[in-house]
This record gives sequence, structure tokens and C-alpha cells, in this order.
Amino acid sequence: MKKPNKNKSSILKINNYKHPILFYSLATIIPWMFWFSAGYVSHITSSKDMYMNLASILGFIGLIGPMIISYWLINKEPNLQKDFFNRFFNFKSVKPIYLILTVFLMLVSILLAQAISLLFGHSASQFVITGHYTFSSGVFPVWFLLIIAPVIEELAWHSYGTDCLRNKFNLFKTSLIFGAFWGIWHVPLSFIKDYYQSNLVETGWIYGVNFLVSIIPYVLIMNWLYYKTNRNILVTIIFHITAGFFNEIFATHPDSKIIQTVLLIVFAIFIVLKEKDFFFNTEQLIAN
Repeated sequence: MKKPNKNKSSILKINNYKHPILFYSLATIIPWMFWFSAGYVSHITSSKDMYMNLASILGFIGLIGPMIISYWLINKEPNLQKDFFNRFFNFKSVKPIYLILTVFLMLVSILLAQAISLLFGHSASQFVITGHYTFSSGVFPVWFLLIIAPVIEELAWHSYGTDCLRNKFNLFKTSLIFGAFWGIWHVPLSFIKDYYQSNLVETGWIYGVNFLVSIIPYVLIMNWLYYKTNRNILVTIIFHITAGFFNEIFATHPDSKIIQTVLLIVFAIFIVLKEKDFFFNTEQLIAN
């Protein structure tokens, strides 16, 4: 009996994600309406706590917009619903190395970046777990947002958003396009008082630029893990959570985050060069 072509099957699944322009247009317009409103409200000085709480609620509503759009598009197609649910627990054929990288890569990168920063005169106190955060989030605890925001985002980006681009482009172009979009998508958050992106801008323009630059290698690595684990959505959620959590728990100097970006760029270049077919072949979808 002839064995089914797994690669062809995966291509057919990807081909069912057909509406990138619709998805990304709505995934930009809806959050931005709420986030620019939140930015305006957060700078109202009278009844400050009340307006900051309102800003955080508006910010959260904007955050869930892309997830709702994904649900709407997936819910219209029974085959997409089945594909979506199947991708949460498909760990059977996943190599352990990809799971290890998912959990520990961002921790190793920030610790290594802090170690390198010592050579430039920065303090070893960066390795202290502070117990506090570099930003505030109004009515929502910061620890809650560090967990729930990645869950909500990845239920949009890797339930529909990434695959609808991957349907049109190879993995390398898909990652660059999404990385550029994701950076622009975050821009309105820099106007919301005391939010992470806003505090970055106030710290110095170079740190804001670093955040935008860091997204490109981060997305290349995350999408590599996503497709290497046969489009496992939980993998991207965990990787996203670790990125935010490990970059917040230490007393990391902003310069160390620039070093971390360089380390991520080096690793991203390494995997792209090592697996050119995986990144540049339009039909290369199966992990090996």
C-alpha cells in the first residue's frame, strides 16, 4: 500500500488559510482604535487611577481583537476548526531538542547577554531576581499580562495569521513580513503611559529601536520552532511567555537587552543557513 504524502497533506492544510489581507487589516485597525484611545485616556491627569484603569481595559480589548478575528475566520470553515484543535496536542513526533529550546532559549539568551555585559562594566546585580516589574498595567496585575497576553496573541498569530502568510510565501519571507508587521502593530502601545513600550521610549530611543529590531530574529526562531513541531500552537505560546517572563524577572540593564538581540540575530542566522530548504523552499513544511 502506498504511504500518504505527509508533505502534501501539510501543504493542503496551509492552503486553507486564504485571507491574509482581511486578517491583517482587521488585526491592525481594531487594536489600534482601542490602543490610541487608551493612550489618550492614560495621560488624563484628573482622577488618574480611574483613567489608568480605563486605559488598561481599552488596551486589553484591543489585545483580544486579532484572536476574535482568527476565531471568526476559522469558525467559518469546518476543516480549519479541525486543523486548529489538532495542533494543540501534536507532540508525538516532536523531537525533544525543539521542546528544550522552546522552554530555555530565552532564559539562556538573557543570562548570556547579562554575562557579556559584565565585560562592558555593567553590574553583576543584574542576575538578582527583583520581584518587581519594569512597567505597570492598570487594573491588571503585570504577572497576569505576562501570561495571558502571549496566550491571546498566539491564538491569533499562530492559529491563522502565520499560516495565511505561509500559504503565499516561503518561511523566511513569512517571518520577515510578520516581524515587520508585529513591530508596527506594537507602536500605539508606546503612547500608553507606564506600559512597557512607553517606558522603553522614555529610557532612550536606542532601546525602542532595539525592541523593534529584536522582533525579527525572535520571529524567525519562533516560526522555525512552530513548523519544526508540526505547527504546534502550544509551543509558540510557551516560547512567547518565556520571552516576556525571563526578560522581566531579573534586574537586567537595557544594554543587556541589546546584547541579547545580537545573540538572537546570530542564532537566527545560524538556523537559516543550516536549514536553507526549510526557510526558502515554498513546499518545505515537514520537520526533519
